Parts: sequence; structure tokens; C-alpha cells
Amino acid sequence: MKLRFSPLQLITLSFFFSLLMIASCSKETSQSAADQALEINASQTSSESDAEAELVFNGIFDDAMGVNDDVGMAGVGVFGRVTVCYTVTETHLNPGTFFPIRIVVDFGTSGCLGNDGHVRRGKVITEYSNRLLYPGATASTTFDGFYIDSIHVEGRHLITNTSTNSSNRQFTADVTGANGTGNARLSRPSGDYSEWSSHKVITQTDGITSTTPLDDSFKVEGSAHGTVRRGNLLVAWESNIIEPLLKRFNCRWISKGKVRTVRVNTSATGPWVAVLDFGDGTCDNRAVITINGVSHEITLR
Repeated sequence: MKLRFSPLQLITLSFFFSLLMIASCSKETSQSAADQALEINASQTSSESDAEAELVFNGIFDDAMGVNDDVGMAGVGVFGRVTVCYTVTETHLNPGTFFPIRIVVDFGTSGCLGNDGHVRRGKVITEYSNRLLYPGATASTTFDGFYIDSIHVEGRHLITNTSTNSSNRQFTADVTGANGTGNARLSRPSGDYSEWSSHKVITQTDGITSTTPLDDSFKVEGSAHGTVRRGNLLVAWESNIIEPLLKRFNCRWISKGKVRTVRVNTSATGPWVAVLDFGDGTCDNRAVITINGVSHEITLR
């Protein structure tokens, strides 16, 4: 049996299917916009989490170096920026020799407000095999109830002097879990956290021959990987420094360089890669994240 439609019925059916197509297209567009927002949020959160961990452990490098001239270069890191509300305890691990030495910096339990605006509490424990300016020297840092503001810091930070001569000062910095494997962890009271591991090569570029460390500059190269939880969002990522970072002892922020962050199981050539630009070398707490061609500024802590 053949179906026959009157012209009026054909017009009505055509109009009905047109409405369905419009509704379907509208729904697809809406879903696409929502999916894009989720992609952007996941990529931005990954990049910000990596940057936060980078800055926290960059500070740990400076602190390990700056305790005193016996183990490094006195006055850099927390020792050049925080008011005296901490205690330093030294323990020589082999009787009769200066090294190895364990140094505990105790910020107390009520908090130590520094002139960098951050409150620290708990203990930072570093064991030195030799003065860090000597090739082959190491400094291994762990934490005991240590917080920066509300962030609980756990893990291990290992510095190794890999210099080949006095005119080519270079270090590696490895961040892992406290037992030397797995990830370090930055946790918040809300339950949000970042887990992070990294391997960086830090090469001094200025100030090697000067008598003050405050004019020292370094380029930082390397990679990291981690996982971040923010609310219901859980993302794993890998990051690579694509333009060397600039760190200086007289600036508590990374002030130049670019880091590319790619979420696990996404394409490194896709649109959702995040590139974090720390700036032009100016010492400030500003950086710019670019995702899918769109850039916006963030504030570094």
C-alpha cells in the first residue's frame, strides 16, 4: 500500500522535521560548549597545579642552600625573607667530622609569618653530605608536619651538585615521595591535593664569581608529572619545560620561561594543551596560561 500526503501534510511534516533538526543542532552545540568548558578547566587546573608545586619546591631548593655558608650560601630562601621565628638545630651524624650533617628548621606549631606573606609551621629536615657548592655534594630534605599557609607539604627533595668544574655550577633537583619513590604531595584542608614528581637540571648562568648569592641566576630545565584533585575533578598530567625557566635568589617567583602541560590520555598536538608563560624576567607573581589559543593571567602564590 502506498502512502499519499496532501500538499498541506507535506508542508506540516517538513516544518516538523525542520524543528527537530534545529533542536538537535542546538543540543549538539550546547553539549560541545559544555565539553569545551570541561576540557579547558581540566587543562588549566593541571597547569596551575604543576606551577604551584614548582614554586613550593623551588623555595625548598633555596632554603636548603641558604641555611648558612657551611652547607651552602647563607641568606637565601627563607633565611633572607622570614622574620626570626624559627629555630635551627644541627646534628653531626659522624662524631668527629662535620659532614654528614642534619639540619632541622623548626617553624613551631603556631605559625611563623614571614615578610613574604606566607605562614610556615612544622619542621623541614635536611641532611647534607658536603657543602652544596662542591661537586658531588647532596642535600636530602624531608618534612615533619610542615605547612605553607594551609598547604601540607609531604615528600622528598634531593639536590645533587653535578658540576664538572668551578666555572660551570650545576645541580639536579629531584622531587619524589618521602621514601624516594612515588610522588610528593601538597594537601589542603578541603581534601583537594596535588601529587607531583619532577626531575630538573639547574644551571647557574650569572653570579658565579661574585661574593653575594643575591645576584645569582639559574636556568631550569626538565620535566614533571602529577595528579591533581579539585573538588570532583581528578586529572593526571605530564609537563615539560619548553623554554628554560629563570630563577634568581633575589626573587621568590620564577620570572621567565614556559612550561607545557599535557593531560594523560590526551594528544600533545591537540587543542587542550596548556602552556604557562612565567613572563619576561620581571620579578612578579604573574603568569599567563594559554589553552586552545586563548590566554588569561593567573596570580602565583
